Amino acid sequence: MAADTMTAKSAQPRLRADALRNRERIVAAAREVIVECGAHIPLDEIARRAGVGNATIYRHFTDRRELIHHVALSVMSRVADQAESALAEETDTFSALRRFVHAAADEHIGALCLLLSDGLDKEHPDLITTRDRLADGVEALMGAAKADGKLRTDIGVGDLMVALNQLTRPLPGSACVDFEPFVHRHLQLFLDGLQTPARSELPGKSVTLEDLQHRP
Repeated sequence: MAADTMTAKSAQPRLRADALRNRERIVAAAREVIVECGAHIPLDEIARRAGVGNATIYRHFTDRRELIHHVALSVMSRVADQAESALAEETDTFSALRRFVHAAADEHIGALCLLLSDGLDKEHPDLITTRDRLADGVEALMGAAKADGKLRTDIGVGDLMVALNQLTRPLPGSACVDFEPFVHRHLQLFLDGLQTPARSELPGKSVTLEDLQHRP
């Protein structure tokens, strides 16, 4: 039913320019607040940051769940943009991967898994399409660096995304605290470990996004 509601909304007539701006402000504010402080932040705070009233939120989104759905889409789409831009604009393939990882951290990609586990329909067509675009972009980045002999070959997209997820979440008890200086420092250490020649043999097999999506 929820997926049908979201599909029906996407089929509605195009919004007026002012209404579209309000919708974009709401999603941007919600993304900012949710990735900082969690999905259960009061809608009053989201409305305040967006500069709109609570009623405006409900004119665009039937409930919190639908708003979070669009935040998840926004985060994935922005991170996919970063992957595609890095590959297109950097001449060195590992530099492109490094740029993407730090840009993804700035988008607080670690909050995305929390959003997707918060009762969202992970099989919604919009989420699948955007998730596939993100996976393809990261796969292309990693494939280029592997082909150039700069990235160890025994890791997959899932390995990279797990590390990003873990390293970009706030520490327990430190929600809303500025921890980004620590994030980028530790991401740099992680990236150093991805370069060739590898210093050790990793246990198990490389992880794909499909492996992560179908965990029991």
